[in-house]
Amino acid sequence: MNFTLRVWRQKDNASPGALAEYKVQDITPDISFLEMLDLLNHDLISRGEVPVAFDSDCREGICGTCCIVINGRPHGHEHGGTVCQLHMRSFQDGAVITIEPLRVRSFPIIRDLVVDRSSLDSIIAAGGYVSVKTGGAPDANAIPISKEDAEKAMDTAQCIGCGACAAACKNAAAMLFVSAKVAHLSRLPQGRVEWKRRVLDMVTAMDQAGFGNCSNEAECEATCPKEIKMGNIAGMNSQFLRAALTHR
Repeated sequence: MNFTLRVWRQKDNASPGALAEYKVQDITPDISFLEMLDLLNHDLISRGEVPVAFDSDCREGICGTCCIVINGRPHGHEHGGTVCQLHMRSFQDGAVITIEPLRVRSFPIIRDLVVDRSSLDSIIAAGGYVSVKTGGAPDANAIPISKEDAEKAMDTAQCIGCGACAAACKNAAAMLFVSAKVAHLSRLPQGRVEWKRRVLDMVTAMDQAGFGNCSNEAECEATCPKEIKMGNIAGMNSQFLRAALTHR
């Protein structure tokens, strides 16, 4: 398979960027998108050119670092998967593919397709954890948890913090990410102790990081590689209102 790639190149955040065009040929259909970028970089290095900078780590769809925008959509056109799980067979032979970084004000570009997503880390640091002292680790079955609560908590705990939801949202809102973190902890007994402080602190950190607000258009849910449901946003808003009215 042969492709024409239009790749965003930018030296650093202070320098202007532009799309550069490259040709890749004889691509095996069964390789992943990131492996195709590896081949492109191998070719660029062999010609003495600067390779394209992009993030990746696990390449198993569980770390979230590989999120880039492919033809206008974070993680590409296939639903429920990350870039490292996107295979070249899903593109038409001869296709022109535009590859860009996440376009979110709170994610400044570091180089090429690499952005700084530490703003998401600051939200987690504000309250995305359980701090209540519980002593030694209890037995796994010592705290009764209903099957429904356990499953819902696991559904939201799947969030990998890739930032695709914010990149897809016209308001650059990170509310799906924050609501997933709030929901999976507040549904478990260990996390319910400090749910008020958690939701207040995490929403405040989200606002301070410069993310926008949700206008209920569901781009986040449609783009999320782990299919987190935007109903969690309504739950977070409810928790935030209750906490703001009652928490000292």
